[in-house]
Amino acid sequence: MRDWLALLTLSIIALMGIIVWNAWVFDTIANGGVIGSATTETQPIFNHSTLDSIHAIFASRATEEAKYITGAYTFVDPSQ
Repeated sequence: MRDWLALLTLSIIALMGIIVWNAWVFDTIANGGVIGSATTETQPIFNHSTLDSIHAIFASRATEEAKYITGAYTFVDPSQ
């Protein structure tokens, strides 16, 4: 009986600790606070040439998709 009472007491203390921690975090965030250190502003890592190359890749994929849709590519299904 004593072991169960000790386990129940520790569980209640842990539960109360979790509830208090979550209430504190919620209150801090709700009031506009920051948990941990504040982040600093950084410059973007990419430039326009990388964005242009990514746009070109998507454009080539779109033309390939259009070829499949319009029927420019035909294939035979070997399972038939």
